[in-house]
Amino acid sequence: MLRLERVAMRYGEGPDVLRHVDLTLKRGEFVFLMGPSGAGKTSLLRLLALLHMPSAGRLSVFGEDVGRLDQDRRAALRRRIGMVFQDVRLLDHLSVADNVALPLRISGREDQQSARLVSEMLAWFGLGEVAEAKPTTLSMGQRQMVNVARAVVTRPDLLLCDEPTADVDGKLERRLLHLFTRLGKLGTTVVLATHSEDLVARFPHPVLQVASGRVSGPAPAPSTLAAAE
Repeated sequence: MLRLERVAMRYGEGPDVLRHVDLTLKRGEFVFLMGPSGAGKTSLLRLLALLHMPSAGRLSVFGEDVGRLDQDRRAALRRRIGMVFQDVRLLDHLSVADNVALPLRISGREDQQSARLVSEMLAWFGLGEVAEAKPTTLSMGQRQMVNVARAVVTRPDLLLCDEPTADVDGKLERRLLHLFTRLGKLGTTVVLATHSEDLVARFPHPVLQVASGRVSGPAPAPSTLAAAE
């Protein structure tokens, strides 16, 4: 599913922000990314999202060596990836429903099928009443819910999340984590970056530690460690 071999990444001509990263994730795995601010968590997510190319090493996604692919093929792979980043990137001139529908339209889904999937997703997130509203009228928590709904509406093969619960209340946080866990059981590989040790403790998934551009782990889930002691 995902394989990084001695991967490094830099922005422009700057120093490597990731270096010597070796990592393998299988279909349906769910892992947390943890580490201090500036450690490289977001850079790793952007690399896995194919928004940046490695400066060294080999990155394979869905069994394909990304370095050997042209732009069109990389774009096709990106359509199999859902992304939830901290800077909520909704299109303010579109309604909530149209924002959520964007990935379906890009993938060529029929309008009738797209409408059904969007309606189901908005209902699940409690956004049905604001389906025709513009994002600028929503609270930050609602905007994040729209952001997540758009990322998962296609049931992607890979879901990458950067602090997706930072602006939501505890009830929605639990709901989101249960959704991500369910997606993992259905075959989606989930990588979720967080600073919350409490969140990691409550949801027993392995943890990757990111520090100074290096990645270690995954370590066993906290509950697994507790059971072994």
